[in-house]
Amino acid sequence: MSKTLKSRLRSEALARRDALSHEIRDQAAATLADQLYHFRDRIGDGPLSGFWPIRSEIDPRLGMMRFSALGVPLALPVVTGTELVFRRWQPGEALKSGPFGLSEPFDMAEALNPVAMIVPLSAFDRRGHRIGYGAGFYDKAISRLTALTRPFTIGVGFSVQEINEVPDEPHDIPLDLIITEREIVRPKTT
Repeated sequence: MSKTLKSRLRSEALARRDALSHEIRDQAAATLADQLYHFRDRIGDGPLSGFWPIRSEIDPRLGMMRFSALGVPLALPVVTGTELVFRRWQPGEALKSGPFGLSEPFDMAEALNPVAMIVPLSAFDRRGHRIGYGAGFYDKAISRLTALTRPFTIGVGFSVQEINEVPDEPHDIPLDLIITEREIVRPKTT
């Protein structure tokens, strides 16, 4: 697989995402919250990991807040060297600045193994494959957690981030769902 191809696909999808208006972004966040709520049975009692959006990412926080109001523990990713760990976070708690512009819980926050994960993406296809930001953090985390219990993975993004086919590799684990402002993509398993 060509890293150049993946990099080009990522750049093109992010440029389309960056061009979206604030109005579309706000509407998408509300739609995402509603769509996530439809999967409360799959998310169960959690923990549910989400993320604090950076740059022009879709904002999952409203959906996360709804689950928090139901008593579901929330976690946010923390970059530790070459991997992600997930630390407990409650709405209103302060966050620290992390690498790549991330907002992370402080180190003393409890580490959690999420049973469901809201996963950011740069690009996606209908098979459930995603292109991240290139460091492989989420791929490694999903693989590590799957060794314990496979988490329910929900990729979130804008419809303009869809591409025909992500150049995936044998170790890639497809997402269970992808939610955009327009639809829920339920990947077909082969």
